[in-house]
Amino acid sequence: MKVINPIRMGGVDVLPLVEGGKGVSVSNGSSCGAWSAAGGVGTFSAVNADSYDAQGNRIPQTYSGKTRRERHEELVQYGIRGAIAQAREAFERAGGKGRIHANILWEMGGAERVARGMLEGARGLINGITCGAGMPYRLADIARDFGVHYYPIVSSARAFNALWKRAYNKTREWLGGVVYEDPWLAGGHNGLSNSEDPKKPEAPYARVLKLRQQMREFGLGDVPIIMAGGVWWLEEWEDWIDNPDLGPIAFQFGTRPLLTRESPIPDTWKQRLLNLKKGDVSLQPFSPTGFYSSAVRNDFLIELEERNERQVAYTSEPIGEHMAEYGVGPRKRPVWLTPHDLARVNQWEAEGFTEAMRTPDNTLIFVTPETSKAIVKDQVDCMGCLSQCRFSNWAQHEPDYSNGKKADPRSFCIQKTLQEIAHDGTTEHNLMFAGHNAYRFASDPFYSNGFIPTVKQLVERILTGR
Repeated sequence: MKVINPIRMGGVDVLPLVEGGKGVSVSNGSSCGAWSAAGGVGTFSAVNADSYDAQGNRIPQTYSGKTRRERHEELVQYGIRGAIAQAREAFERAGGKGRIHANILWEMGGAERVARGMLEGARGLINGITCGAGMPYRLADIARDFGVHYYPIVSSARAFNALWKRAYNKTREWLGGVVYEDPWLAGGHNGLSNSEDPKKPEAPYARVLKLRQQMREFGLGDVPIIMAGGVWWLEEWEDWIDNPDLGPIAFQFGTRPLLTRESPIPDTWKQRLLNLKKGDVSLQPFSPTGFYSSAVRNDFLIELEERNERQVAYTSEPIGEHMAEYGVGPRKRPVWLTPHDLARVNQWEAEGFTEAMRTPDNTLIFVTPETSKAIVKDQVDCMGCLSQCRFSNWAQHEPDYSNGKKADPRSFCIQKTLQEIAHDGTTEHNLMFAGHNAYRFASDPFYSNGFIPTVKQLVERILTGR
C-alpha cells in the first residue's frame, strides 16, 4: 500500500480524507470536528441542522405558521441557527487541525439564504462549503463574498463544464476542489442525468479521468478531485494515488463515518448498519426532489414500491380502450379505465386499498384509508424544505409558491422522515440513506464483535489502506 501523503486543499496541507456531508442532523459538529482533529477535512451538514437552547438541549423543529410560506420562513431560520451551532462545535472540537467544511444541497429550501446566514454568523469558523443536488451556479459568489473555498459536487465532466463556463470561471481563486460523486455508488441523492441508465453503472475511473481532462483545459490541473461513492479500503484505490493522469486526488467517506462513536445517529441505526447484506441498498426514484437516491430497502421503500405498482392510467372521457367507468373520491366523480385495469382495481380494493389518489400524470394510485389520510396530512403540513417538491407541489418562487402541478402521492415528505430517523425514529419505517458498500460493515474485520470506533481510530485504520 502506498503512503498516504497530505494534499494541498483550500490553501493548506491536509490528509486527502474527506468526511461526506450527510443530510439532516447526520453529519454534525461532533463528527466533523473529530474528523478535522484527525487531520482530514471534516464536513457537517447545514441541511436543517440541529440547534440548542441555553441548557444545551436540542430544539425540536416544530412549525406554527398557518401557511406553507410562513412555515418555510421558520425552516430557514431553523437552518441558519442550526448550521451556526454545528460550525461552532466543529471548530471547538477540531482544535485548529484539519479543515471544516459545511455541506448544503442546492435544491433545499432557502439554500442561498441559509448558506449566507450561516457564513455570516460563523465567520472564521468554516473553511469551505460543498454543494450538490442540482446545479449550484451561485455557490462561487457565496464563497467569494465570505472568503471561503467552494467545492461543487458533480457526477460528470459535462456538469462541471456547464458550471465553469457559466459562473465559476469568474471566481477561480476560491475553487478549492471538485467532488466527483459517483451516481451508482454514493448514498443519498445521486446526479444521474437523463442520458444515463440507473441500471447500468459505469466504472468511475474513466469518468473521473474525463473530468480531470476537462479541468486541465481550464487550467485547473492542480485543483484536487475528491472521489466520493464506493470508497471503503484505500488499497482498492491504490492505482488512483499519485497517478499523474488523474492529478491530485482525495477520497470522501460518507458511509463509514456513520459507524463511529462521534456519529450522532441513534444506536438502532448503527446496529442496522452492522447487519446489512449485499443488495440491501437500492437506487430508487421516489424522492420528492425528482432525483434518484440510494437508501436501504426497508419497509418504507417497499411500501413506496408497492404504492407505485398499484397504479392505473385514466381519462376524463371515454376514449379508445378507456371505456370502463370508475368513481373517484367521496362524490364518485367518474373517470374511465380500461376493462383490464378496472379488474385490477377491484382486486386491490378487495385487499383493502380502497382509496384512489390522483397523480400529476393522469394516473390513480390505490392505498388504504389510513395511508391516504397520512399522505394528505403530510402534504398539508409542508414547510417548504425543498426549492420545489413534487410530493406537496411547493415551490419557493413567487407569486404562487407552487410548481404548477398536482401534488404527487407517489412520493413522500422527505423532511419528516429524515428528521424522524435522525432522532430515534424506526429504521424500518423511515428513509435510511446509505452508500452501496454499506453491507461491508458486516464483513470488514475492523468491526468484528460489533466494534464501533472513534473517528480518530477510523482515520488511522483508513491510513493503513484498510
